[in-house]
Amino acid sequence: MSMLSCKEVTRLVSQRQDRALTFGERVVLRLHFAICEGCRNMNEQIHFLRRAMRRLAARGEEEKR
Repeated sequence: MSMLSCKEVTRLVSQRQDRALTFGERVVLRLHFAICEGCRNMNEQIHFLRRAMRRLAARGEEEKR
């Protein structure tokens, strides 16, 4: 397994929203995050935005009731 480029990491992080990554994909992502601060920060920002959107959607559902 070769090291991923930042572009490939961005693609996998995006795909992770739609499908489960394979074990190998998860391993190379973690390795890349361990050495690349930029991709690690991007991943954390995506995770933060995902949580915020879920909370916002849940709040909207509660207000409909």
